[in-house]
Order: sequence, then C-alpha cells, then structure tokens
Amino acid sequence: MTGSATGRVLRDGTAALFLAAIVVSGFGSTAMSLAAGVWVKSLTGSDSLAALALSAVWLPVLFGPVIGTVADRLPRKPLLVGSNLVMALLLTTLTAVDSAGRIWLLFAVLVVYGTSYVLNDAAESAVVAQAVDTRLLGDFNGLRMMANEGMKLVAPLTGAALYARFGGGAVALLDAASFALAGGLYALLRVRTPAPAADRGGGRRSGLRQLRDSPVLGPLVLAGSVTMLCAGLNGAALYAVVDKTLGHSPAYAGVLSAVQGAGSVTIGLLAGPLLRRLPERVFTAAGITAFAVGVGLRALPYDAVALLACGLIGAGLPCVLIAAMTAVQRETPDAVLGRTAATAGTLMMAPNAVALALGAGLVSLVDVTVLLPLVGAAALLTAAWLVTGRRGSVPAGPRVSA
Repeated sequence: MTGSATGRVLRDGTAALFLAAIVVSGFGSTAMSLAAGVWVKSLTGSDSLAALALSAVWLPVLFGPVIGTVADRLPRKPLLVGSNLVMALLLTTLTAVDSAGRIWLLFAVLVVYGTSYVLNDAAESAVVAQAVDTRLLGDFNGLRMMANEGMKLVAPLTGAALYARFGGGAVALLDAASFALAGGLYALLRVRTPAPAADRGGGRRSGLRQLRDSPVLGPLVLAGSVTMLCAGLNGAALYAVVDKTLGHSPAYAGVLSAVQGAGSVTIGLLAGPLLRRLPERVFTAAGITAFAVGVGLRALPYDAVALLACGLIGAGLPCVLIAAMTAVQRETPDAVLGRTAATAGTLMMAPNAVALALGAGLVSLVDVTVLLPLVGAAALLTAAWLVTGRRGSVPAGPRVSA
C-alpha cells in the first residue's frame, strides 16, 4: 500500500513537480543556513552576530499570519514563480559581502529570505490542496517532509565544503541557482488559479480564527506548539548531552543528527498510509509519544541508547507537523488557506525558536539528566491530552471551498 500510494503521488505531474522544486530549493537553503552563521563569524569574529544570522531568518515566522494573507490576495502560481526568482537575484548580491562593513547586506537578505520562506510555504500549501488528490495529501506531505529531512543529511556538508574552498559568495550563488531552478519548476505547474480572496467572499476571516473555531485544527496546532516548544528545549541540550552525558567531542553531534534525520526520512515515507489507518489525533499522539520517550532516554549515558533516542525523536517529531498541515489543507476554505497555513506554521514553529534561546540558559542552570526527563514528561502529557480531549475528525470527502 505504501509503494502504491507513493507511486500515485510521484506519477502525478503536479505533485512530482512540487516535490522536485522542494528538493532543489531545500538543498540550496539548507546549505546556505549553515554557511550564513560561519560567514558572519569569519568576517566579524562575533559569536553573537553569528547566532543572529539564524535569528534573522526566523524573524519573519512571527509575522506568518500577515504574510500568509498575501498568499490569499495574489494569484498563487505567479507568486511562487516570482518570489523564487526575486530571491535568486537578491542572493547574487551577497557576492559583494567581503568585509565586516558589508555584513548588513547579508542580514538584510536573510530577513527577506525568511519572509520568502513563509510566503512560499503558505502559497504551496494552498496550491497543493487544490492540485493533489485529497486522499493523497498525507502521502504528499510525508514525502515533502522526507525530502526536506533528506536534504539536511547532505546539503550542510556540501555547503561547508563549498564555503571552505571558495567562500560564502559561492554558497550564495548555489542557493541562487536553486531558487531560479525552483521558480522554473513552479512555472511548469498546471493548476487552476482562482480569483483573489477579496473577490470570493470569506477573505476577511483570519487564520487564527479559522484555527480557533475548528474542533479538528485547534487541538492539532496547539499540540504542535507545545511539542515544538519541547523540541526547542531538547535541541538546546544537544551539546551538553554529547559532552557531559556521553563524553564525546562536539563532532559526535553530527552522528546523532544523522540518525535523527534518518528517522524523519522513514516516517515521511510511512506517514500517508498511517494517516489513512489512524485518526489524525491518534497518529499525532503516537508521534509525540515516540518523541517524548526519545527525549527522556537521552538522559542516559549510553551511546546505543542515545542513538535509539535520536531515531525515536526523528520519527516522532514530524508526525505532528505532517498531521496538522494535512488537516489544514483538507479543512480550510481556499479563500483563507494561505493565511491559515501560515498562522499554523507560526504557532508551531515560533515556540521552537523561543525554546532554543531559553534552553541555552536552562542548560547552564539545570543538569540535562533532570531537564530532559521533565521535557519528555511534558510531551507525554500533551499526547495524553490530545487523545482524551475534545474530538473532531476531518471528513474523507473533498476539501471545503469558499
């Protein structure tokens, strides 16, 4: 069944083009995300400014509800093509960043970069909901997650090697080429282009209200928010686990990250079939439980257990994101789908960024052998609430339209 559904997604021309664009742009973006911090550090010598490079990309996520509205107001296919081509042009300007005095240009492009990510994600969610068979949305989103996580296994090494040999400008040009190619792939999409939301009615409804009023979406997104908060705290403890708990050099974090990535790739392939057999809440709660167990196990000082824990975290964490975004695509009227998807993304991803910052301080105050079991327990409580709380189910029929 897994191969059959996956094959149906890949044989669908629109879905296959989408996945190809995601793989191409994801490769360049992941390589650039690593290079940006290293670039800033090498030019300025400042650890704080290097950390701010990642924050600059994350900042627009906080404005997802507003940015997502743009995806509802403009034709989405031209928006995808245009935003990717604009980013390709902007990234070429980074070849001029060769001194600390020009570092402002890198930060400015990174903010636009983050804005483009939020905008594209909202537009993609809306177009996918129109173009992909409702019954295959879970499979598509699982494959999309698999593609994203797969890029994280190979792109950072490529970016690091390219930076070491040719400098940050070369990585920026690689990313520019990936955006240009993704824009070309989006231009090949054959999708229906509805009139802008302002002309269709329902366009004034906010994404937050859409999530709040839905008995399906509200609980899934709330559970995702709490889980991603826990994920941020867990991520902040990575190097403390490697050093203090396992007694390895910082480079061992790469091994753990690779195992976690492999878990995410695996669940990406299985998500569609599992979502057809399990209610969204049960699938999500099972994933959160696996994540929670993995976080708790990381407190134990054994390499084999640490590898198992990372596999569980990698397999469990994406479940809540896949289930929530699939439900958003199925449940939301097209007129507000862009802003609802962006709002859901903000509510689920912003806690992760906040927790990474808070966790850096907590790790210095609380031993990870105490902190991680507490984080795991909080995630377990979230899973229990999800399956025992107010119930709602996504209908199997076509998605609602405005």
